[in-house]
Amino acid sequence: MLRLAGYKVRMLADRKLSDRPLFDQAHLDRYTGGDEALTAELLGLMCEQAVRCISLMADARDETAWQAATHTLKGAARGVGAFALADVCEAAEHQPQSAWPGARLAIERCFQETETAFRVPR
Repeated sequence: MLRLAGYKVRMLADRKLSDRPLFDQAHLDRYTGGDEALTAELLGLMCEQAVRCISLMADARDETAWQAATHTLKGAARGVGAFALADVCEAAEHQPQSAWPGARLAIERCFQETETAFRVPR
């Protein structure tokens, strides 16, 4: 069992990890200057990237494909301040292939929670 930002996680099970916030608005504001249109655009792009990466994870047939998808999403999440999602991706990145289905589910669930957090008014 891993412990990451707010979630106690079992990579092989359906749970995941992280004690860090789903979304750190202040982190993103440092880059956008609080510009709401830019913030919305960046969050939208991150969500599109998450959907693509999760799909790539589901289709991954080898370690290279799996690690590329998890690593890409980890970077996109960190860039906008979605630190819990980044932590879940980091924990999943080097898991054995037998753990990928559970890890992908955990990433998907964390992404859904993160996407909801993006919509919370400041």
